[in-house]
Amino acid sequence: MEEFAYCDKSLSYQVRAKDLVDRLTLDEKVQQMGNSAKGVSRIGLPKYEWWSEALHGVSNVGPGTHFDNSVPGATIFPTVILTAASFNQSLWKNIGQVVSTEARAMYNVGNAGLTFWSPNVNVVRDPRWGRVTETAGEDPFVVGTYATNYVRGLQDVEGAKDPLDPNSRPLKVSSCCKHYTAYDVDAWQGVDRYHFNALVSEQDMLETFNRPFEMCVKDGDVSSVMCSYNRVNGIPTCADPNLLKGTIRGEWDFHGYIVSDCDSIEVMVDGHKWLDDKGDDASAQTLKAGLDLDCGNFYPDNLKSAVLKGKVKEAEIDRSLNYLYVVLMRLGFFDEIQQYKSVGKGDVCTKQHIALASQAAREGIVLLKNEGGALPLSSTKKLAVIGPHANVTWSMLGNYAGIPCRFVSPLDGLTTFGQVLSVVDHVIYQQGCVNAKCDNDSMIFQAMKAAEDADATILFVGTDLSIEAESLDRTNLYLPGYQTQLINQVAASSKGPVILVIMSAGGVDIQFAKDNEKIRSILWAGWPGEEGGLAIADVIFGGYNPGGKLPITWYKNEYVDQLPMTSMPLRPVDDYPGRTYKFYDGPTVYPFGYGISYTNFTYELTSSPHSLLFNLEPRQHCYPQNHTNKDQGSQCPAIIIEHSECTYFIDVEVTVHNVGTRDGNEVVMVYSAPPPGIDGAPIKQLIGFQRVNVAAGQNVKVKFSFNVCDSFNIIDAAAYNLLPSGAHKILVADKSATLEVSFDY
Repeated sequence: MEEFAYCDKSLSYQVRAKDLVDRLTLDEKVQQMGNSAKGVSRIGLPKYEWWSEALHGVSNVGPGTHFDNSVPGATIFPTVILTAASFNQSLWKNIGQVVSTEARAMYNVGNAGLTFWSPNVNVVRDPRWGRVTETAGEDPFVVGTYATNYVRGLQDVEGAKDPLDPNSRPLKVSSCCKHYTAYDVDAWQGVDRYHFNALVSEQDMLETFNRPFEMCVKDGDVSSVMCSYNRVNGIPTCADPNLLKGTIRGEWDFHGYIVSDCDSIEVMVDGHKWLDDKGDDASAQTLKAGLDLDCGNFYPDNLKSAVLKGKVKEAEIDRSLNYLYVVLMRLGFFDEIQQYKSVGKGDVCTKQHIALASQAAREGIVLLKNEGGALPLSSTKKLAVIGPHANVTWSMLGNYAGIPCRFVSPLDGLTTFGQVLSVVDHVIYQQGCVNAKCDNDSMIFQAMKAAEDADATILFVGTDLSIEAESLDRTNLYLPGYQTQLINQVAASSKGPVILVIMSAGGVDIQFAKDNEKIRSILWAGWPGEEGGLAIADVIFGGYNPGGKLPITWYKNEYVDQLPMTSMPLRPVDDYPGRTYKFYDGPTVYPFGYGISYTNFTYELTSSPHSLLFNLEPRQHCYPQNHTNKDQGSQCPAIIIEHSECTYFIDVEVTVHNVGTRDGNEVVMVYSAPPPGIDGAPIKQLIGFQRVNVAAGQNVKVKFSFNVCDSFNIIDAAAYNLLPSGAHKILVADKSATLEVSFDY
């Protein structure tokens, strides 16, 4: 082996990978093309399991990772939707760094691989989707920004400089952005992801579905992308050369490998009946389209036959294997990365990691209602803690979770904080329902009696993986079973203030609770991870002032009665309303970006209005636009961004004043709104955000610099990326501060 070029550290990874692949026979090559690569002992190539998961902590989903006596658990952070609500980019990256450290530690003791198929960067198009918990919400810019930071946290080797050749950049672990693309129907009213054909316009593809993946590749330099089960416009995503070779590798200049969602090729054959392909046909189709690795056995079982029958070149296999082995070399699989050699089990579940899990939960919690300053709770003799989620543990973890370092349930957290702070003399606990499904009302009476006898009542309700999950979309947005009855009857019986804590992934229609005067405060705590109970208690008793904002719109249930989940357009179509805050301005329970605090903030835009005159390039043409008012528009309505250098930036400074009596965190959210009357343009779009801490009575200046073409563009119906002329607006938060920006050509 010393004479093998693939073992020579002085050579480039590409040269070494080629030497390795060239030494393999066809039989040996195909056995490396599934997630459980067999290895080749005759040349010293070890076996390798590609499938590990790390969505919000090292998971034991997938055969690549396991827990045992040497490493019994890992830090489990809140599910992504709650972490996203923090709108804290440094937190997102820091979580990735911790997860990758624990992953490296588990790899070093033989409990994990180095390739982790996370994060999920699909956009929440429909509130019924069962996998809302895995994503960063409904805004493609937020999802892409989350992905970029989390991927950088997972992959970046501290201190390593970016080389001229990205394929030689070392990796701490390998991250994978999934599921590409237009995937957000799992199982709804008889339609499932194994048969669904997503009919998507190029406008929506470019603007919404693909944007987080593009950011993940271009900004995050992710080393893997996973294609999805569904078809897009008739073609399975894993067999579409335009999506894989053309877009990911071509347009985005991707450096890594493309993997299928597990058994996706089999799904093409048995579910989609794609071209009536058999195993070798489907394997040849996907390989030629650009799929490098099969999570499953279709490649190992069928690729040799496909080559021998002339359906695909053996060189196509070589190409994919080269991509795979370059990634493994970047990971140090063959050589080790010295700075991670000493990382071990003592680096898993450290106090610092557990503290970060608690911080992530606190920062994500959203205060939705707080009438009369009911929160934070002050001294309470008797506290009733009621509800099916009041004493949960595993339900706080969500899916793709491993075994946690420890659990702190809401009941334990409230009891502990109450005793330590000496603010609660006695805690009364009643479950109210057996579980989240709340199939009967047999336990509600005892819950009512507890509330009658308490000075304050905290109700914990919501959903769990039996209600919304992978392969389980919701059919409505109501709380499950008898939970609404439980809330109303307990609130009616309560002697003191009622605080409602919603633990869910997606939004729920709680308009009844919002309108109920007996329910003084409402918190959304998502599925807050292993430290969720402490984080919730810290917020309720005032140790932490909540500052999270909703990363999704909370619709009224009547919204989902107006359109099927399978209707893919984002813009209103016929009688169907638009989707997400960008294209829907109807009634909601709570809008995207909503969240209040125990203090009050005001905004001041200290920048002046901007007016930019663009000089068109030689032979650059103006582009027409459709206006709802035919008399609107200028002589040069828009330019195509691809034809422009776009070096213009607009600097904006926002002063955030804390006019309350408590220190607090505020998320400054900046939107752009296009000139009025452009047909199909978004109502507004988020272009920047930053979380800041502002002391009581003080102010903080927050600076943004916006590239004109990235921040004020629109995608038209022909899928052109345009910069319209005219008066755009910059909006801060809920239009509390506005600034006009004009472009002309």
